[in-house]
Amino acid sequence: MLKVKVDFKSRLDSRDMPRSTEMKIGELAGRSGLNPSAIRYYEKKGLLSIPHRVGGQRRYSSDALDRVLLIRFASEMGFTLDDTKVFLNGLRSDAPVGPRWKKLAHRKIQEVVSNMQRERCLESLLEHLLDCRCCTLKLCVQRLSLSTSMGSLRKRQHGRSFGK
Repeated sequence: MLKVKVDFKSRLDSRDMPRSTEMKIGELAGRSGLNPSAIRYYEKKGLLSIPHRVGGQRRYSSDALDRVLLIRFASEMGFTLDDTKVFLNGLRSDAPVGPRWKKLAHRKIQEVVSNMQRERCLESLLEHLLDCRCCTLKLCVQRLSLSTSMGSLRKRQHGRSFGK
């Protein structure tokens, strides 16, 4: 029996498209899923090298697509454009990227751990606020021991009922 395999796609995947030697900004934007203005912004910030022009139009090498896709990935992982710029600075297409990722990943892990601790503290505070029975704002501020620096919020730990 003959089996037919059908693959329906609603849009083209940039990885399925052949890479030509040069692309116009619209093609680079389309393959990377960005707007042309984002590509120009990355050039302005120094994340992408300024491409040469033909007839006044930007022409990008196929390496530019790899760089733009990496910029998008790094952004989605929470890296800043400055972090990504450091990562890409001086990076050749044939250079190993593992050591660069390792350096950035160590810093990002520390940031994530710190954010998680802050989020757990915030969650605890918000859970206590669900039971707030303060009759005035002044009383609530006093019971929460809020200062103008808000430093006391960082010191709040589990186990204390706020606003009762």
